[in-house]
Amino acid sequence: MGDTPGPSEPTLEEQIAAYQREFQDLDPQVEKIVSALGRLNRRMNVAYGRQTATLGISNAEWEVLKALVLSGAPYQMGPGDLAKRLGLTPAAMTHRIDRMVGEGLVTRDRDETNRVRVIVELTAEGREKWLEAMRLATVFEEDLLQDLSAEERGVLGEVLTRLLRRVEHAQPDAGGRLNDLD
Repeated sequence: MGDTPGPSEPTLEEQIAAYQREFQDLDPQVEKIVSALGRLNRRMNVAYGRQTATLGISNAEWEVLKALVLSGAPYQMGPGDLAKRLGLTPAAMTHRIDRMVGEGLVTRDRDETNRVRVIVELTAEGREKWLEAMRLATVFEEDLLQDLSAEERGVLGEVLTRLLRRVEHAQPDAGGRLNDLD
């Protein structure tokens, strides 16, 4: 896999050379890793967005479906818990849930045992959209990693997990987004 930049984006090497020109203390090896991870993340988000769009859902809706599935059967969460999990404001979460209720992906009902509490639940249609998105993602991800051996995949997975743990330890409150991306 070569480093194919976007239309006006410099290659990683050009970017690092420019950074070094302006900031001599830069470690080019570290910068190449960090920049490559950032670009990979951005491009993967675009690819996933294109896939979910073919299913008639947005990445933002996919995130809600995923959170509900990860909660386990019966795939229910309160809007506040969903907002916290996704790093959204309550107002942004309400807007997203409104849209998803209208699309038949989730239901929103009062908790019968606590009428103050609202429960958002995954519908059969929402689960099917999640499953189809997973099928598409699996094909994309297998293609992405096709040039890596099983051993390389294992090593990469372990290294990235160590980096993630370090960031999570240093920034424990940074699990969600800083701004709503809807």
